[in-house]
Amino acid sequence: MKYYLVTTEHLEDKVWFRDSDDFVVAMNLVAVVAFTLNVSVLAFILMSNHVHFVLECEKWMAGMFINELKKQYSRYFRLKYGVKELLRGNKNDIQELSLADESLERAIAYVQMNCVAANICAEPFSYPWGTGGAFFKAYSHEGKSLCCFSGRHQARLLHSKVKLPGNSQVGKDGYILPESYVKVKFVESVFRTPKRYNYFLINSSKAKKRLESVDSAIPSFKDQIIIASLPDLCNALFGVGSVSSLEHEQLTELFRQLRYRFSSNVEQMARVTGIPVSSVIQSLDHI
Repeated sequence: MKYYLVTTEHLEDKVWFRDSDDFVVAMNLVAVVAFTLNVSVLAFILMSNHVHFVLECEKWMAGMFINELKKQYSRYFRLKYGVKELLRGNKNDIQELSLADESLERAIAYVQMNCVAANICAEPFSYPWGTGGAFFKAYSHEGKSLCCFSGRHQARLLHSKVKLPGNSQVGKDGYILPESYVKVKFVESVFRTPKRYNYFLINSSKAKKRLESVDSAIPSFKDQIIIASLPDLCNALFGVGSVSSLEHEQLTELFRQLRYRFSSNVEQMARVTGIPVSSVIQSLDHI
């Protein structure tokens, strides 16, 4: 079998997901696209401005999978926010993996540890948007079989008319649990033991990046928390309800407040405000 690590290019001045509902929709679309294309998902994670997948399939199918996911999610995003071509020009990187050199194990650990490296959580098991808690768990997440819902309810839930297997489990947050379609048993057999799995997590490049970062001890806030706070912050500081209404000097003050209140770095400021990184840097240089 062939395995691939699929990564999308990081969006610089926008995000895939503005709130939890967006994450839920994307989680369900992953299940839909995987079922439709008959692609085996081994691990994945949805981050604010990019996504990672480890897939078992042919390379051309890996490309088709990520492009179809982008297409379906972009359609949802356009209908909800009126933003066209969210992912137009967003590039994919597809790297082949192997069981022979442990690159498959390293890639899975890399994917799982993305949320930890981003200071979103202390360990991958508590991150809900992906397979963070899917492997070597002591108990199963409680879910409700998809077949318990009406056809109309399923279509609304999945944002698709595709009929998934009736035994797919819907979790309390309203998305198909990854354990319903991810090859959990196979992944666990690859790592063999929980101890070996943890070894790869601890020694992944993402884990090392966090340990070596000078910002690793600084509290970090999710992009979605800051995005939700921006209207109130803009109103309190400047009497306007959106970033788009701010003038240059006001933007500079907003960036200063984001750094002070949320410990945001330049990249996060650009993502949550939609302002290019170069412009954020220029504004901060005048402080």
